[in-house]
Amino acid sequence: MAVRSYADVPVRQCGSCQGLFLDQADLGALIEAENDWHSHKASHTNPMPRITADMTAPPPMPPSSRAFIESLFTG
Repeated sequence: MAVRSYADVPVRQCGSCQGLFLDQADLGALIEAENDWHSHKASHTNPMPRITADMTAPPPMPPSSRAFIESLFTG
């Protein structure tokens, strides 16, 4: 298994099934990091685009992460 550090938490990933493995304490640390990310992200969240009379659809939203832990599964 390959070990990589994510938010100072060691995460082990199986090379064949790509499963992620971590200890219970490490899961708690990732949950705390996720909560911190959301509490800081809320004030920087873009407002929802509004549809006006001259539009048929709202403007596209810029791509952004939905969660801190999301990047653990994307690379």
